Amino acid sequence: MKLQAPKGTRDYYPAEMAWRRYLEGHWRAVSIRNGFEEVDGPIFESLDLYKVKSGEGIVSELFHFTDRGERELAIRPEFTPTLARMVAAKANALPRPIKWFSTPNLCRAERPQRGRLREFLQWNVDMLGMSEAIADAEVIFTCVDLLRTLGLRPQHVKVRISHRETVRAILSKLGVPDEKMIDAFDLLDRRDKLPVEEFVKQAGNLGLDEFKVERFSQMCRRRYPAGDVDHLERSIGIGAIPDLDALDRELSAFGISDWCEYDLGIVRGLAYYTGTVFEVHEVSGAERAMAGGGRYDKLIELMDGPPMPAVGFGMGDVVLSLVLTDKGLMPSNVMPPVDAFVIAADDAAKPQLSLVTATLRAAGLHTRLSYRSTTNVGKLLKDASSCNARFAVILDAKAAALKNMTTGEQVEVPIQELAAKIQGR
Repeated sequence: MKLQAPKGTRDYYPAEMAWRRYLEGHWRAVSIRNGFEEVDGPIFESLDLYKVKSGEGIVSELFHFTDRGERELAIRPEFTPTLARMVAAKANALPRPIKWFSTPNLCRAERPQRGRLREFLQWNVDMLGMSEAIADAEVIFTCVDLLRTLGLRPQHVKVRISHRETVRAILSKLGVPDEKMIDAFDLLDRRDKLPVEEFVKQAGNLGLDEFKVERFSQMCRRRYPAGDVDHLERSIGIGAIPDLDALDRELSAFGISDWCEYDLGIVRGLAYYTGTVFEVHEVSGAERAMAGGGRYDKLIELMDGPPMPAVGFGMGDVVLSLVLTDKGLMPSNVMPPVDAFVIAADDAAKPQLSLVTATLRAAGLHTRLSYRSTTNVGKLLKDASSCNARFAVILDAKAAALKNMTTGEQVEVPIQELAAKIQGR
């Protein structure tokens, strides 16, 4: 019987694991420099936690089970419910604003497809305790900071921003009744997955006449550049949108307006969003959203916590990796650098291999040694080169030579001075 990894999961061989740690390192570094603190929680939670946030319908999307105590549990499909539970538990003791990030692995019982796996990594950034637009802008800035760090530019990706209550007001003005508002939001959320004819047909089912269907279609497919929110407000004819006005000023102040645009077709499928929502998309539309988030000002209360405004986003590793590969920005080698590769040039030097290797490692240097029986220096230097070693330490019966693998320079060095020489001291 041939055993394979479960469908929709990945094995991380050394190269894949190096990329994972490289990405997680950037997620962590960007979060910390923007003032966020790292948290984590259990890999499984009470099934009720996810029902509270997303309703009974979420159960079919989860890997869930009953434990020996007859408790219904689920492997975490996202981190926000855990974060909300943690905040609610200690809300009065936490300094405001609360700025947290996490990089959990998550699981969803969905059909695997391009850009979506059953197990994946996700970067979560959340800011709680502030209702002002600067919180939304700072969260978006942190996302942009990561994209910029990885080499992406505004011509590659855009942060598409919308506002759920504004969309609701527009739909109501068009004549969508309250009882069909959820259907309208669901249709907006699926707009890019539907042929135009099917979209128009389903829009008509909302009770709109042909003219209003056309207005509905135009509203959800047109985009407006950030930095000129007045243009959006004039176009939709609904007057000033205070939340977007304030956010527009903050995006300009943070210097990221060129990364952002307003797109009222973005509504986010999750019901708990309360105001500003946004998604990060590759400009050609070839991939699904790279990240998504927004305001969820009522969630902490749902977890029996105090009223607390909140905004945040999640970014998975799968689509991000696809976009970086497509743009030629995926690093070719992110394996940890090797400081020294120790080889024996003759049989008399072999007893020194372990001692010299241990000495260099004790000095904090990433050191490898040759396990081959050969003393052919040329072949052993190829081994040093294949693992991208900075230096080769060549031992013989009487001395040690240090070879710079980049320049080819080689000098004799007393063994007790090797570590200092490699460290550049």
